[in-house]
Formats: sequence, C-alpha cells, structure tokens
Amino acid sequence: MFDLFRSQQKAVRILLGVLLGMVALSMLLYLIPGAGTPTGDRNDQVVAEIDKEPITIHDVELQIRNITQNRPMSPDVIQVLVPQLIDQAIADRAMAYEAKRLGFKVSESDLANIIRSLGPISSLTPQQYQMFVEQQGFTVAEFENNVLLKAYQDSIQNIALEGVIVTPAEVEAAYKQTNDRVKLQYIPFDAAKLGAELKPTPEELKQYFNEKKGVFSMPETRDLQLIVVDPAKVAETIQVADTQIQSFYNSHKDQYRVPERVKARHIMISTAGKSKDELPKLKAKAEDLLKQVKAGGDFSKLAEKNSEDTVTAKVGGDLGWVVRGQMPAADLEAAAFALQPNQISDVIGTSYGYHVVQVLEKEPARLRPLEEVKGEILGTLRAQVGIEKMQTLADQAHAELSKSPQSAEQIAKKLGMEFDKVDKWTPGGPIPQLGSDPQVTAGVQALKKGEVSQVLQSGSKLAVAVVTNINPLRAPDFTEVEARVRAAYAQDRGNLLVGDKAKKAAEMAKANGGDLQPIAKSMGLEVKTTDLFTRNGAVEGLGGAAYLSEAFEKPVGAILGPIFAGTQTIVAKVTEKQAGDMTKFAAEREGILNQLKGKRSGERQLLLQDSILNTLIQQGKIKKHQDVINRLMSRYRG
Repeated sequence: MFDLFRSQQKAVRILLGVLLGMVALSMLLYLIPGAGTPTGDRNDQVVAEIDKEPITIHDVELQIRNITQNRPMSPDVIQVLVPQLIDQAIADRAMAYEAKRLGFKVSESDLANIIRSLGPISSLTPQQYQMFVEQQGFTVAEFENNVLLKAYQDSIQNIALEGVIVTPAEVEAAYKQTNDRVKLQYIPFDAAKLGAELKPTPEELKQYFNEKKGVFSMPETRDLQLIVVDPAKVAETIQVADTQIQSFYNSHKDQYRVPERVKARHIMISTAGKSKDELPKLKAKAEDLLKQVKAGGDFSKLAEKNSEDTVTAKVGGDLGWVVRGQMPAADLEAAAFALQPNQISDVIGTSYGYHVVQVLEKEPARLRPLEEVKGEILGTLRAQVGIEKMQTLADQAHAELSKSPQSAEQIAKKLGMEFDKVDKWTPGGPIPQLGSDPQVTAGVQALKKGEVSQVLQSGSKLAVAVVTNINPLRAPDFTEVEARVRAAYAQDRGNLLVGDKAKKAAEMAKANGGDLQPIAKSMGLEVKTTDLFTRNGAVEGLGGAAYLSEAFEKPVGAILGPIFAGTQTIVAKVTEKQAGDMTKFAAEREGILNQLKGKRSGERQLLLQDSILNTLIQQGKIKKHQDVINRLMSRYRG
C-alpha cells in the first residue's frame, strides 16, 4: 500500500497535524475500533466472533475511551454502554461479512481512493503514513483492514438506498402537513399564579411536609478547604528588570509595528442586482449626494438617510480605522488612502456600487516606541514566568497538604496563596472560586474525608482541595425547609386547581357552542388569540406548536383541551384553518423528496441489518463469549 504514496514527498508536520485532528477524530474515532492507544498495550481476549473474525476486549475498551474522551463515567453508565458497543461491533462486522458473501468486491485501487478521500493523505511519504497510522494505535495492515471493513459495510448498506420510492402524492401530503396553518382562541390557566394566591395555614404546611418528607431530605454535603493559585496575584509578585523588557522589545519589534491606516466614512449607492439601464440613474444619485456634502451638507446624516450599506449607515457611514487590505474593493481602498484628512473623494465605482468617501484622520506606518508598549511587554513576561511559578506553587501546596491535611490555612499563608473555606458544598454544584467545571467538581466529589485532591485547574486558576467533613443525607426539620415546603405546596395545589378549572371550562365551552369570552370572565381570566401557525412553528406565549398538533386534525369551531402547553394549561377553540401555499410547493419539492427518501432508507437499513443478524445467528455464525464479557464488566464494576 505504500506504493500509493511514493509519488509525493513534501508532506510536513503541519499537514500531519491536520490529518491527526481531522481524520483521527472524524473517521478513526467512529469507523475504526482502536484509535488512541499504543499497540503494545492491548488485550486480545475475544468477546465475540463473526464466522471466526474476532472482536476483542482491546476493541471495546478503545471505543469506550473514544466515547468518554477520558472523562470520568460512572460504573452504572459503563454497564449499559459496554453491551451496546459489543452489539454494534457485531452488527458492523455482520454487514461486512454479508457483503463479502454476496460478492461485493473492494479492490486495492478502491481502497486507495477511499484512504485518499479521508484528507490530503496522498501527500504523505511512506514513513509519514506509517507514523500517522501507528500514532492511532495500529499497524498499517490493521488500519487498512479497518478501512476495508467499513467499505464493505457501506456496500451492502447502499442496497437499502436503492429502489426507495416516494410518490408525488406523498411529497405533496408532506408539504401540506408542514405548511398548513391554524389559528386559535384560548384561555390560559397559570398554575404558578393560582398557587401563589393560596394562603395555607401553618398546620396545612406541616401536614403537607409530613406526607412528603422524603421529597425534602437534605442532600449529602461536604466541608472543603481550598488553596488557590490566582495568576493575577502571582504575576504581581514577579519582578521584571528593564533590561529584560528592552531585550524582549528588541527581538519582537515586528509585533509592535503599526501599518498605515485611515479613519474614514462613506455613502454607498448599491448596484447589486440592477440592470445596465439603471446604472446612470444610480450614479447620478451618488453625484448629487457628493454635491450636497461639498456644499456643507452633514455627511453623517446624509449617509444615515441614503447609504445602502446597511451596517455603516446606522453610524453615519463610519468605517472606523482601516489598514490596507481591509476594504472590500481595491478602487475604494486606493481612493481612501490617497486622501488627506477631511478630504472628500469623487464618486468611486466598484462592483458593490457607487461610493463617496471622506477621510477623517490618517496615520503613517510607524514603530510603537518602547514607552508605549512597556506595560504590554511587562504583562507578557510576567505571564510567561507566572505559568511556571503557578505550577510550582500548586505542586508544593499539594505535597505539603498531603502530609498535613489539617493545615491548609497555614500552608496557604506560608506560600502566599489564597485560602478559602467552603461549608456544606453540594456535590456536583459550583465551587466558589473554581466554578462548575465538571472535571474539577468530579475530582472533589470522589474524595473521602481527610483526602487531598490532585492539582485542579479551572480556567486560569490552579487549586488543591481537602475534604474536612462529609455531612450525610438526612431528614430535615420543618423549619429548615419551610420555604421549599411552601413553594412545593403552592405548585401542587396550583396544578390541581388548574386541572379542575380547565376541565370545567372545556365542558362549559362545549355546552355553550364554543364562546370562550363569558367563561373566561366568570373565572377572572382572559381570552387570547394566536397568529396563524404551522405544525413546526412556534406560538407566542405558548412555545412550540408540538403541544397543539390536535388542532390540525380538528375542524373550525372544535374545542380542544385541557392541553398542557409549556408552563400553562389551556382550553382552546379552532377559529381558522389555512391550507399551505401551493405556489411555493415546486421550489420545496426536491428538498421534501430527499428528506422522505432519507427517512425511508434509514428504516430499510435497520430492517436489513436486523435480517442479516438474525440469519447469521440462526446459522451459528455469530458467537458471543459471555465469560469474557462478564470479566470485562466486572472490572468496570470494581
């Protein structure tokens, strides 16, 4: 296979980096079981076979790593994930097996084209290609075999795509279903509002609390102590000599060179989409505006009123400071840089339209002096040194705290770091100074009493945490959770009231011919009216129209509800229905057709896969080694 790549010899590290990012993440992590781990650390115990072709523990573990991205995942989740991964691997290989049995062929040339299609891989030398593959955890033969496996899967899956028929009537029906519109009158019932109006007695609240004590249990919390390294404070302690600043400036002068620039504004009369016959009239308009400006007219107001550059017109045509290469048209740029401050150009024609430009200020190219950039350089040098110092301080804090977990405050003071005490931290919640970074909170949550965390990083800060106490889950006293009890009581009772009122309103509406106004008035509520909306649209005040799908099936005048729509319950009446605008059907027909075909082909692919799996299982071609799977699962349980 190396012969495929011998014609190109100039791939570089940048290209290899792109490939590792693009191919490894997009293709290897999905298609190829095994990306990301060296070949020397593999477990080849067989968990399943498809006609003696093995699926190993190594394959499964690498799929787990690809999915979790090395983030912590609970054993319970892994217990569900592992069997699914094994079943999917079996299904993939079964499809490839059936493709070969049916006579599908993937030639060496086909395989080469597939690998080339993964990216600019054809420009790698044989050595670079081998290095690339081995960095993914494969030999070249293994890599190409896995690409070949996916090619065979695709071959047989394409069978499902062939012969998918969607009739014109089905396309038209789908268009109508998407574009038909309805309009409603409705009475909204707000459970939160009704609940807030309740005035429960202390006895009622206590009775409610006693009935639902489990709901109000106090969660496990932890008392923490933190030693925090703040980069801003570390930077302040770093001394930087003037000679260091001068040396950095001398070696980075290009960084502080400012190119020639102008501050300008313009008025544009657009020619986009205009015919040749219209151009003279548009140019005349631009020339008239130029005359007004030169006669003392307010450029800003003229731009705001007349310019068809909709972005800059709002700010009086202001383009801000621009350097060469930033303007969209070369002629416009040349004119702007040729002007002196306060000069106004003639009418300039570009591919965008006709422009009148005024330069307000102009600065020549220059090197910013050391005095001007000294503060920037000081910050840069402090940051460079600060990163190393932060890590050193954090490592030292971790080492000392591990020896003496009770001495966090003294250690922080000794090292000049911040100390913070956090009482009753709820696992999973944000940690003061460190925020809600899931890796940080998971690292602290895993600690036992007296244990010290590894060095944690949250944003630009580093920290070390120690758990000083664990407060277990407990039943609270009523006084501790009275506010929660009151809110839950209001919500529950509000929901009951809404259910009763909405049911009564629906019955009254059906009895009086659908007149919602007197019903709403009798309940102290109001009737609202929606705009016309589609099945996939949104309804102002109610949210997505998915809650209201019943409205599209009922005739005008029908009473709907009670319906729970977002945060409200409603009783509604269908007041208007409009069929989809068929004048737009032709423009959307192709998209709807492809969408229906895609959905149907997906269903056929699943049926084909199930059929192949069932046949191979009946033939004894698929075997699972449950003892190996059990050992793998028990390792994760442990």
